Amino acid sequence: MTAALQVHQFPCLSDNYGFLLHDPASGETVCIDTPDAAEYLAQATRMGWTITQVWNTHWHRDHAGGNLAIKAATGCTISAPAGDAGKIEGVDRQVSQGDTLRIGAYTADVIDVGGHTLGHVAYHLPEASIAFVGDSVFALGCGRMFEGTAEQFWASIERIKALPPETLLYCAHEYTESNARFALHADPQNAALAAYADDVAQARKEGRATVPTVLKRELASNPFLRADEPDLQSHWGIAGDAIATFAALRDAKNTF
Repeated sequence: MTAALQVHQFPCLSDNYGFLLHDPASGETVCIDTPDAAEYLAQATRMGWTITQVWNTHWHRDHAGGNLAIKAATGCTISAPAGDAGKIEGVDRQVSQGDTLRIGAYTADVIDVGGHTLGHVAYHLPEASIAFVGDSVFALGCGRMFEGTAEQFWASIERIKALPPETLLYCAHEYTESNARFALHADPQNAALAAYADDVAQARKEGRATVPTVLKRELASNPFLRADEPDLQSHWGIAGDAIATFAALRDAKNTF
């Protein structure tokens, strides 16, 4: 690769992050989701980039609501998960687990991370060690299980866990401070988590983003990724059952 991919991250709506993925070699720019069309177009102009593609992770309006406005302004092509495509406007290509997309010379692997919505996907670019995971996994958390089952969502979590540990995970919301409070409740003896929570508190005090996060740190600290760990299972009284532990954690987080 002659030039590294660039990720421009910016806040939009109330707590979303927007991402523009840019390849200097080809000049291509991908919108990862489209929560706020006007902000995405303004940020692309500010960066001097031309939007050529949209990659949607799932159908929710704070992820796909700006598709048509961005397409009208730029003529971009829109790729979206096949399982959610019926609820997403302007889709040119439907993608599923095992498919690939390209930005310049870089390949993005499509990963099924259904659970938050049935068709939710993530985009992993192995050559750049980055993944855009939408609302499937957050720093110290995971998305609400609106449409899927615990079995489906845990299988999705396992696919994320299998990525190289140095992978940067670009999550779609700034939820980490509240996630940390639940994580400390869920896994109170975890020293790595306690240190992470301290870092998060300091970052937010200084107005810094906690996204992206590194998968390696999530594997050690995020209770939703640790549902197969015996110590966490024992704490929740569900020894030997990762799916039941994950379901119990998700239910508890919903009312925490």
